[in-house]
Amino acid sequence: MSSRILLLGAVLLLAAGSAAAKVFVTVDEALKLAFPGCQVARRTAFLKPEQVRRARELSGVEVPSALVNYYVATRGGQPAGTAWFDTHRVRTLPETLMIVVDPQDRVGRIEVISFREPEEYLPRGAWYEQFLGKALNPSLQLKRDIKPVTGATLTARATTDAVRRVLALHRIVAGSGQP
Repeated sequence: MSSRILLLGAVLLLAAGSAAAKVFVTVDEALKLAFPGCQVARRTAFLKPEQVRRARELSGVEVPSALVNYYVATRGGQPAGTAWFDTHRVRTLPETLMIVVDPQDRVGRIEVISFREPEEYLPRGAWYEQFLGKALNPSLQLKRDIKPVTGATLTARATTDAVRRVLALHRIVAGSGQP
């Protein structure tokens, strides 16, 4: 009897955890929002150990994999931007962001794809706008160019780290001769 109760409790906990998961847009929907009227091609880069190390140095944060996927958008044969999807842990659960890097290597858009933490830990849309137009530099950090968010400090830190990681990877991939 007690094992049944434990099993039922575990099932309820799992159901509650998955109910908290929120997917805001799909990858395809996010790409269409970011690049209307563009041709978008998925690319894969296999980074060498020194490229991973360099991306870590540039960003100041961990780069979890040497295999990176990104999406290159073109309009009329001209570059329109590159979308990167970064999945990372906020507190104990994952968040996925789409970070678009414009042709000038600056943040062009941030879209929250999914967020598994409680929604009260998710900053308002206006907070994400402060990243727009920012390039990778030492001041792209919380309490410098990026204002923190009361009640969402871990999300703010995770987002800032993700933006720094993406900008560093973009610099490495774009400068490495990768397609």
